[in-house]
Amino acid sequence: MGSNDGAALRVHNVRLIDGVGAQAVDDAVLESGDDGRITYAGPAARAPEPRPGVRTIDGQGGTLLPGLFDCHTHLGVPSDRSLVEAALLTDPVLGVLQTTERMKRTLDAGITSARDLGGLPAGFRDAVAAGLVPGPRLQTSVGVLSHTGGHADGTLPGGRSLDLDYCEIADDVPGVRKAARRMLRAGADLVKICTSGGISSAHDDPDDQDLLDEEIAAVVDEARRHRGRPVAAHAQGRAGILAAIRGGVRSVEHGFGIDDEGCDLLGERGAFLVPTLSTVFQPLDPRRTTPWRYQKKLRWNERAKENIAAAIARGVDIATGTDAGISPHGGNLFELSCLVELGMSPMAAIRAATSDSARLLGVEDTLGTLRAGYAADLVLCAGDPLRDIGLLSAPEHIVLVAQQGVVRKLTLPERSGSCQT
Repeated sequence: MGSNDGAALRVHNVRLIDGVGAQAVDDAVLESGDDGRITYAGPAARAPEPRPGVRTIDGQGGTLLPGLFDCHTHLGVPSDRSLVEAALLTDPVLGVLQTTERMKRTLDAGITSARDLGGLPAGFRDAVAAGLVPGPRLQTSVGVLSHTGGHADGTLPGGRSLDLDYCEIADDVPGVRKAARRMLRAGADLVKICTSGGISSAHDDPDDQDLLDEEIAAVVDEARRHRGRPVAAHAQGRAGILAAIRGGVRSVEHGFGIDDEGCDLLGERGAFLVPTLSTVFQPLDPRRTTPWRYQKKLRWNERAKENIAAAIARGVDIATGTDAGISPHGGNLFELSCLVELGMSPMAAIRAATSDSARLLGVEDTLGTLRAGYAADLVLCAGDPLRDIGLLSAPEHIVLVAQQGVVRKLTLPERSGSCQT
């Protein structure tokens, strides 16, 4: 990612959670080399002697974790105002700058890698990779595929369309193939489709199936033919969930209506569930939303909690995603508290946000784990999230963020001599 100047790093006096092991390592040390790859991560008693010229940070007894993932974001969408205001009343240049601010805020919250599932042009990904702007490492679907009146149809109840350029509407097999090709032409790393209706869309319901079975299969085939790219499916109700998995998607997004059959299919097909619980656990305020959305939220929130808790108990593969844009940007790690609330252990929730999410994104050979040879993407939490997972939810507890050894955020005091020469 951009320049690796200053990538050699040593962090000591920390508790280490490596993202795959069952136990934390007390009194640990992590070192990365000049290329930003980890050279050592383990007990201080076995650590190599510090190398001259390496930046050294005293972690002050905090907990060092792999850089965390958010596998379902909408960085191009504001979470503090309506989509109508963002689409119709925001200058495009201002919108770009607001997106870069959200990217930085997300990185500062401890998210070093993110997958954006609609509304983020590929240029933002490339700008982060080139070091032009700070932000998480990015994969992006660029847009969302749906049908007329489906979840991604930006037509308002009064009939006016928001004309969202990232929403692709198609109503037959040739149409969805062409729509997928347009997204791939725009630089998409994966294709995002809607196989169910949604809570936040006016014209449908989560129990509705969106794309037809043959349309789902056509998109999956297009993605496969283009260097084996994955497909992610917005799928909230049972019909859409089953259709998505049977059609060959890599991940079910939301999955609020998942049942035993859906869990079985996930395991058989090697697919992931990304439950976006941050949206489910948000306080409901009828004054801050439309009546139809409020009623759908009332019906679905408790149902979602029950079904996702059962999926956690079943042990399905889960990666973390927040639907940031719907949920607040910069509060991404609240998702781990939600997973724990529904029965996941704190260590399992951390694995879901690190090594398991890395598997979903196909980067498990370089990211998501603090072990020798991996990129030194890391986060330091002041305190012990295994005792209080809620510590991760507050960005002020995230006191160090690094990507490939390069420090992006540091709020700990650096004592004289900490940068050795």
